[in-house]
Amino acid sequence: MKVAVLGRGLIGGSIEKSALRAGHEAVVFRGRGPAPDLHGFDLVFLAVPPSAVPVLVDALDAKGALGDGAIVVDIAGVKRPIADALAKYAGRRPWHFVPGHPMAGKEKTGYDNSTATLFDGASMILTPFEGTPPEVLSTLDGFLRSLGFGRVVTTDPAHHDEMIAFTSQLCHIISSAYVREPLAASHAGYSAGSFRDMIRVGAPDPDTWTELFLDNRDALLPVIDRYLDRLHDFQSALAEGDRARLHRALVNGVAAKARIDEERINLG
Repeated sequence: MKVAVLGRGLIGGSIEKSALRAGHEAVVFRGRGPAPDLHGFDLVFLAVPPSAVPVLVDALDAKGALGDGAIVVDIAGVKRPIADALAKYAGRRPWHFVPGHPMAGKEKTGYDNSTATLFDGASMILTPFEGTPPEVLSTLDGFLRSLGFGRVVTTDPAHHDEMIAFTSQLCHIISSAYVREPLAASHAGYSAGSFRDMIRVGAPDPDTWTELFLDNRDALLPVIDRYLDRLHDFQSALAEGDRARLHRALVNGVAAKARIDEERINLG
């Protein structure tokens, strides 16, 4: 397949490199500036910030830059704002827009850190509009798996954003708060795997993640509230010296972790 990627960051570069590895044709364009002519491309990936996706799609449409049958996919980490802004095109153009989100990344960003193996075994989430032709989704599924994705999940934008608030955004917030502990400066000789795990996503790009957090605040705030309730349970048990309550909270955590581990095994 012939693939165009708009955006030369970590994800955009990795889409290009994994597509080339799989034997596809792939070209990367800058995500800024005038919309390029993309006639002849089967797939177009928009590897730009969430706020730029609707603007870019509108520009491509106004310019008539997309060929008949082209499939356009964004890779932004929130889906409701994008789906709401671009629902106007669903079923009304000879090309198809499918909101997407690859569940892959690493601490270092930018094109120079992109790799052909970034998506190997990862999950790709799609939130197609109602009425998206089955053959479009089938084409996407086959292409994404050729890039190395191990699972393609289809859901609606609201459920995507709720789940991502928990599985990704809350983790970045906790890690960002954790690394600012004054004791962190003296961790050498006192830290091991637990410390490394906690700080791994503690330095997200401020511009990107400020936008993601604000775009998804309706889903993110309840997740933070529930987390704080559980954290306060530990805090108050410690403050009151309540051994039974502290033990019970830990037992509940062990049981929850076991359920997650069992689900992971069942999913393979």
